[in-house]
Amino acid sequence: MDKVNYHKTQNQEISLIDANYQTFAFQRHYHLDFHIGLITNGQQKFHYQGASYQVGAGQIVVMPPDELHDGHSLLDSGYQVKVFSVDPQWLSDLAELKRPGNTISFNQLIVHDSSVFKPLAQLHHSLAEDNLSQLAKDCLPYEGFNQLFTRYGALGQKTAIPLGQQSVNTLKEYLMANLDQPVRLEQLSELCQLSPTQFQRHFKAKVGLTPYAWLSRLRLEQGMKLLKSGVGGTEVAHQIGFYDQAHFSKAFKATYGVSPSQIS
Repeated sequence: MDKVNYHKTQNQEISLIDANYQTFAFQRHYHLDFHIGLITNGQQKFHYQGASYQVGAGQIVVMPPDELHDGHSLLDSGYQVKVFSVDPQWLSDLAELKRPGNTISFNQLIVHDSSVFKPLAQLHHSLAEDNLSQLAKDCLPYEGFNQLFTRYGALGQKTAIPLGQQSVNTLKEYLMANLDQPVRLEQLSELCQLSPTQFQRHFKAKVGLTPYAWLSRLRLEQGMKLLKSGVGGTEVAHQIGFYDQAHFSKAFKATYGVSPSQIS
């Protein structure tokens, strides 16, 4: 049976997922944050950048933001996972990036290292509890993620994915500022100085999704962030461009396996 719990933490840049996935399968999607998943039981299978991967208990999956992937249980019995959703800027601050344009990355997609797994599992448990002092909850994430970054982190330059006369990131910034608006294909193609046909073809080739599917995911990812920050479901629906809460709730549950009201 599928069971998913989302938790906020005292740090707005870090949230938690504690899940048992059995039948629920993630279609191709991306996140706005780093998702660091600790497999605690069972096995998961996923596709990423044209390759297929399997992960099991004791392994960590470090999925960067904006990267397409899917995921489902390899076994009928399902798999259990504890996930940290971490704002990229928070990790950048942890790495103390000095130069403009630098970005944090990790040199392994799958980490099998008990000396990193165990502290992160304990951190996940601690952040979900209410019996820690405020200072402990503030400090523990830095300690927990520092070891992961020290061993497997890397620094690099943020690379822009060109799209006509703009980049995918420029397009993302434009859409984030207009999520509540009825975006037209002509607007996006003009922004990139491409014809609508060229824009659709180039976008799918560069990103791996249609513009409509990519925007739909962007809206839901932003919706998740707003829910975690305490904004009510009806207001979230309006802010990200859904006509009403019913349509938003249906799309949200199909994407994340839970209803908006279950995000705490």
